[in-house]
Amino acid sequence: MSVRTAVVLAAGEGNRLRPLTYNRPKPMLPAANRPILGYVFDALIDAGIDRITVVIGYKRDRVQEHFGPTYRDTPLDYVIQDKQLGSGHALLAARSSVDEPFLLVNGDRVFDSGLVADVVAEFEAYPDAPAALGVLEHRDVRRYGAVALHEGRIDEIVEKPESDDFRLINAGVYAFRTGIFDAIEATERRDGELQLPDTLARLIDEGEDVRGVRVDGLSPHATYPWDLLTVTQEILARGRVDEPALEQGVWVDDTSLVHESATLQAPVVVGPDCEVGPGAVVGPDVALGRNVTVEANATVTRSVLDGDTRVGPGSTILDCVAGQDVTLGPGTLVPGGQTDVRIGTHVHEDRSLGAVVADRVDADGGVTLEPGTLVGPGARLHVGVRARGEIPAGAEVLD
Repeated sequence: MSVRTAVVLAAGEGNRLRPLTYNRPKPMLPAANRPILGYVFDALIDAGIDRITVVIGYKRDRVQEHFGPTYRDTPLDYVIQDKQLGSGHALLAARSSVDEPFLLVNGDRVFDSGLVADVVAEFEAYPDAPAALGVLEHRDVRRYGAVALHEGRIDEIVEKPESDDFRLINAGVYAFRTGIFDAIEATERRDGELQLPDTLARLIDEGEDVRGVRVDGLSPHATYPWDLLTVTQEILARGRVDEPALEQGVWVDDTSLVHESATLQAPVVVGPDCEVGPGAVVGPDVALGRNVTVEANATVTRSVLDGDTRVGPGSTILDCVAGQDVTLGPGTLVPGGQTDVRIGTHVHEDRSLGAVVADRVDADGGVTLEPGTLVGPGARLHVGVRARGEIPAGAEVLD
């Protein structure tokens, strides 16, 4: 593969993933038991990329401190997008770091290295094409926008399709020649933003050969908090974890302690320095991040628990996403199940979500979090509280 450079867009805030993104950018949220961005880097490096430029912005220190200057011996060059003014604007921030054909990927979605190879192969087969992008079939093109593909050529990009005639969406994996930077600068801003699809649409209208290739190997998009549960299920189903396998679908880091009377139900991954106590049941579809503790006789199912989280004895945690340094005290109940969830002003009906518990939440014993509850960072829930709806950041709930 001759394309050796990649640009990763990781500057976005992820408002629809609140309260999890109050303290970190969307690409640093957990997919299984490590950040989404780590899977992105892995796929690029496995596909032969040997230099990565990362566009960062919102809470950028969380990215730099976690990954540092290299990842798997591959240099990471960080550039800053001070204001989030669209995907085209973000790519322009990387212009000084790129002097050859390159890949562009979003940093908030897990994909396979084979997908990268397919896009690059299409790009290299047409040296006069300014761009190539991966496209995939999707049942809900109205949510993502649509593309029309004919004999390998993108004929149209439709932001808000009004008919059901379209079946393909943009997969968010591109290959570009450096001329794309001039093309972005020549694109008219829309609502003050420079959007990359607008640039591609203009190139198509001007008769340029923008290539498209059908791909697969792309995990569901983590747009809302409950999507992190779906992404984790996908990752576990594919076995894309670093920890060694104890048995089929059960991965446990060598530094973790699992009591002999505990039960791990596949698929489940237990990260470094974790402890699973006697009589505890963990899984299926559970990911425990670094230094997570599940105490005696607790049950955790279909959940993602990020680093330094503690589940107290006798607790039952279902369909839950917990951030970092969360304490769920003895007898905590998150019953899970289908519910309506309000994100901002919009109500999403019939979602599988027990609760979302942001960083540094402390729930004392006997707390119940009703289905769809969103708990902001730093909140304190006292003994016996029954919480529902949205709990603001830093709130203290007494009853």
